[in-house]
Amino acid sequence: MPGNPLLGVLFHWMGGLASASFYVPYRGIKRWSWEVFWLVGGIFSWVFAPWIMASIQTNDLFGVMGQIPGNVVGLCILFGVLWGFGGLTYGLTMRYLGLSLGMAVVLGLCTVFGTLIPPIVQGDFASKLLGTTSGLIILLGLAITLAGIIVVAIAGARKDAALSDEQKVAAIAEFNFKKGVAVAIFSGIMSACFAFGLAAGEPIKALSAAAGTGPLWTGLPALCLIMFGGLITNAVWCGFLIVRNGTAGEFIGRPGKAPDADGRRPPLLLNYLLAAFGGTLWYFQFFFYTMGESQMGRFGFSSWTLHMASIIIFGTLWGFGFKEWKDAAPRVRRLVWLGIFLLVFATVVIGYGNMIGTGA
Repeated sequence: MPGNPLLGVLFHWMGGLASASFYVPYRGIKRWSWEVFWLVGGIFSWVFAPWIMASIQTNDLFGVMGQIPGNVVGLCILFGVLWGFGGLTYGLTMRYLGLSLGMAVVLGLCTVFGTLIPPIVQGDFASKLLGTTSGLIILLGLAITLAGIIVVAIAGARKDAALSDEQKVAAIAEFNFKKGVAVAIFSGIMSACFAFGLAAGEPIKALSAAAGTGPLWTGLPALCLIMFGGLITNAVWCGFLIVRNGTAGEFIGRPGKAPDADGRRPPLLLNYLLAAFGGTLWYFQFFFYTMGESQMGRFGFSSWTLHMASIIIFGTLWGFGFKEWKDAAPRVRRLVWLGIFLLVFATVVIGYGNMIGTGA
């Protein structure tokens, strides 16, 4: 079935909205330490949601899984482990820089590596991107995306430079620019490994299609393997922090060591519901990603740029919603809106390039 790149762009926007929104429920969690709510939410992100959705949408999921070559399984899990380092530090970036600036730095690096490395490694970078009109248009879209990311990042830096320490803490309780940027750079590079995992999992799509799965859903089994790798990284680190900090009792409602605990018991039901909701939202970014990628034809790797741009668009809007920009000068706010415009325009350009490539 020929792809529909415009529909693919819509799916990527939906995935971007899910990704940009996942941390919002976490902000409502009370008196749980970071490692506790990150692990609880992650169980839904990396285990429950991937397997439940894959089992619903994939014909004979376990039969497909049983046919996957061992080297493909190993690569998907390995890249998932590496991506897990990015996801782990991504949450820390939100704590130190806030939604808008944190996402801009992380996802800028992630966009470049995640989009360009797979075709370079596969040896078809020149033939796909440099040798076709569609490829050149997609490269232009990537350049516009990076320009938009840079504009948003500059606006964020100017906003933070103009704020007093009290204003920074009021907007972002644990604001730390230097620590946040260092964590964001590491997170951006490691997060790109998810795109490498998807590229390594391409053979799984053929197996899923052969089992009778519709084209929109053939990428879901690969998510189960990649996210299992992410589970390994995050579970090990969170487990270490739980033991070191003595926060295991928070799981069953004992007063813990979270900054807002103050000797009070955490609201268990609310916390578990919010963590489950946030974790499921985190998964759905990739659920919609695989749907969008299925519509991009031979330029499926450009999906990563669309995904990153969409996340930054909605993440920046959430930043406005949470008043992170309320004390910024009018010219700085205009600058960030220019960045959003460039990112929206970039998704249109990339969608158009894919549309030409598919002959739509």
